[in-house]
Amino acid sequence: MNTVKTVRELRAAIARARSEGKRIGLVPTMGNLHSGHAALIVKAAQRADFVVASIFVNPLQFGPTEDLATYPRTLPADQETLLQAGCHLLFAPSVEEMYPHGMEDQTLVSVPHLSEGLCGASRPGHFDGVATVVSKLFNMVQPDLAVFGQKDFQQLAVIRALVRDLNMPIQIIGEPTVRAADGLALSSRNGYLSEEQRAAAPALYRVIKHIAEAIHIGERDLNFLLANGVDQLKAAGFRLDYLEIRNATTLRPTTAEDHDLVILAAAYMGPTRLIDNLHLTKE
Repeated sequence: MNTVKTVRELRAAIARARSEGKRIGLVPTMGNLHSGHAALIVKAAQRADFVVASIFVNPLQFGPTEDLATYPRTLPADQETLLQAGCHLLFAPSVEEMYPHGMEDQTLVSVPHLSEGLCGASRPGHFDGVATVVSKLFNMVQPDLAVFGQKDFQQLAVIRALVRDLNMPIQIIGEPTVRAADGLALSSRNGYLSEEQRAAAPALYRVIKHIAEAIHIGERDLNFLLANGVDQLKAAGFRLDYLEIRNATTLRPTTAEDHDLVILAAAYMGPTRLIDNLHLTKE
């Protein structure tokens, strides 16, 4: 696996792969990689001949009070993880390489509606930052396919809409969330949790799963299920950001006619914000 830090080197390496008739897959990341990221690389390697990963902690998607400065940067360990998972090329640019004219004058990409509410309400401007940096990476790499984790369900919806609306010839693949044995979704931010907080954190998925099971067996009072779920999360020590049931395609609030649903949650365990979701079909 080669590591490059400039767009010029990136494009040269991809041009060589394309000249050999290889199909290009991309996995964008912010580094501090875990088994969930490795699963994205493995999926890309199954669908493409040449897998490119990017590691870039994108300032545009962090708010002024968020953890940009302290977000873990673990490049040597990440390189080993990528190599073992089957990555061929790592693009690890600097902020100056990604935003050579500065961020204040950077053209922004905004996906309406899907970027609003949920994490978009709690993190204003976050999805504009995501959509912008992903658009830049797509233009730099011009992949045939790109793989993203379903844990960031709203982000995945934003990226699907971005590709559709801007006519990008890229297949977007959503990879199921990878979980620890106790159900907690793997996340780079799990490392912020204390031992006690880590023991309590799996309650987030348990509550979501309980709501999904209740819907499957015929419970239709969604407000009751959500209110009960909020109580359980608070009892487990969470400070709730949101717990909602949405249409899985539009992310609009669900109606009685909707059958393709997603339960989405974001909550703080101490200072650490965790997100999770569960996609389900209502009979």
